[in-house]
Amino acid sequence: MRISSRSPVSRRSLLHGAAAGAVLVPTAGWLAACGDSGQNATGTTLARRRPTISHGVAVGDVTSSSGLVWARSDAPATMIVETSATESFTRTRKVRGPRVTPETDGTGRVRVAGLEPGQTVHYRVTMEGEDGALGEPVTGRFSTAPASATDIGFLWSGDVVGQGWGINPDIGGLPIFGVMADRTPDFFIHSGDAIYADGPVEATQKQNDGRVYRSVTSPAKAAVAQTLDDFRGNYAYNLTDENYRRFTSGVAQFVQWDDHEVVNNWFPGENLAGQDRDGYTELDVDTLARRARQAWNEWQPVQLGDGGRLYRKIPYGPQLDVFVLDMRSYKDPNPDAHSTTDDGGVLGAKQTRWLIDSLKRSTATWKVIANDLPLSIVVPDTATGPESMEALGQGDHGDPLGREIALSQILAESRDVPNKVFLTADVHYTAAISYEPDRASFTRFRPFWEFVTGPLHAGAFPQSPLDRTFGAEYEFVHAPQEANVSPAEGFQHFGEVTIARDTGVLTVNLCDATGATLYSKDLAPER
Repeated sequence: MRISSRSPVSRRSLLHGAAAGAVLVPTAGWLAACGDSGQNATGTTLARRRPTISHGVAVGDVTSSSGLVWARSDAPATMIVETSATESFTRTRKVRGPRVTPETDGTGRVRVAGLEPGQTVHYRVTMEGEDGALGEPVTGRFSTAPASATDIGFLWSGDVVGQGWGINPDIGGLPIFGVMADRTPDFFIHSGDAIYADGPVEATQKQNDGRVYRSVTSPAKAAVAQTLDDFRGNYAYNLTDENYRRFTSGVAQFVQWDDHEVVNNWFPGENLAGQDRDGYTELDVDTLARRARQAWNEWQPVQLGDGGRLYRKIPYGPQLDVFVLDMRSYKDPNPDAHSTTDDGGVLGAKQTRWLIDSLKRSTATWKVIANDLPLSIVVPDTATGPESMEALGQGDHGDPLGREIALSQILAESRDVPNKVFLTADVHYTAAISYEPDRASFTRFRPFWEFVTGPLHAGAFPQSPLDRTFGAEYEFVHAPQEANVSPAEGFQHFGEVTIARDTGVLTVNLCDATGATLYSKDLAPER
């Protein structure tokens, strides 16, 4: 079923002009992608006079009156965005945006403002070359946030091209993105792991069922990412898939980042020396994270807050506030998982206080909290020690320890705030988890739900145990029995959330890669 009455972006619209037909994968920076070398990633000469939009278009962080449009040019150019109420673009508004250059790997963003709330907006991006020549436009669509109560539908998931499972032509590339695009959601929460910078992609890989999985390859995915251009090339690789480009062109995104944008299970201040990390010569994680964050900021449709912070609140009308967390930039060391003192935990003290105060000030019916790490699923980090933990729970089921201390503060101080729902990905299976104080060690909180989904195109894994400090209990799980099940073998997932205009009921559907609903839960709002 669709969760919006809007028409999906058609393949014809996406492929309008030559721009969508020649996708380039950066291999060593601007020149290899689109500059004076005149060659694409396969070495084929491309004689072009006009700038080309090389990796589709995207939009993110929409408001009731604006949207942030992203695109990338294969040559220095000025980014021009036109908006219209119709797909025919009979009447348009034009915004001349920034000049895109090698400094940002050819990427640019334009905030188009002055739009009406709750409307479908068609947009068209054109690159203007230094000599005034115009490249072929690429079109897309997004919806502005409503100003009054209306039916809302959005999706969430994460974990893209992980464990070496690349874009596979035998299964249609990254088909789950086409399925999600066809549902025409109002927006998509990307829960992180948009790339696997630490996951090279080889031409073939053996599946658990014995069959051979084939992947499209590129120089950027031949080794772990360490340089800025390596990280850029990982984002470019994913956008060579037509399904992914169709999705990003027509669905506004609220994007988080997590560990695989840098390296598995990383935390600030970590050093990889002594760890089993094949291929790494740069061992300082902070250095890797700086390069990775620059590439993430260049290649995602995001606008950072004060001081470059990633966490933010996105109001989406009177029924919904979305709180997008950053559980990576301020994370304490994984070996400190059993600490008995509050040292900032996974959010840091400032973000923790921001979340508490923002939840208490929110007047929206529903408060959806996008947590890129699960709250109670036990995720060990064996690379940094036998007691190290990647997420919040340790599996001891007792009083809050380590990162659970800050979570207990958040839950206790927002106890009077109704209708909180947590959405996450990360663990590569889908699940519904209820939290009840009457079965918890820590009881000073209001009952709530956490929903887990993913992966989008990565290895699927068996379910992990829960820490019961906050009374967590699985109500539903869909996960394989074996580890690292390929996307061709199933267990790929996304989640769908709808909010009914008349009743305010929030419904969560956990879906597989075909769009079939595996589990559904209706939550009536508390008044």
